[in-house]
Amino acid sequence: MASAKIKKGDNVVVLSGKDKGQTGTVTKVMPKEGKVIVEGVNVATRHRKPSQVNPQGGIERFAAPMPLGKVAVADPKTGKPTRVRFEEKDGKKVRVAVKSGETIDG
Repeated sequence: MASAKIKKGDNVVVLSGKDKGQTGTVTKVMPKEGKVIVEGVNVATRHRKPSQVNPQGGIERFAAPMPLGKVAVADPKTGKPTRVRFEEKDGKKVRVAVKSGETIDG
């Protein structure tokens, strides 16, 4: 898998699926699996039996991993999805939004 241009802490927009158009913050990136976990997006539920650790039991909701290709970095200026390119500024390699030319980090 190629190096991901999406990092933990990025604001991203979902491009397809049931959560299309939603935005959220990346909580975890799994580059080997090609997946990403976005806070509040792709929420799955599990019905848990009561146990010693969780005596109440109940329904557990959590953000499930989704493919990297279904999300794009949100442009810092407009909030719309954009591609990312790398540029060198002041001797540092930084990520830049293709649509607006804004620096994403650094």
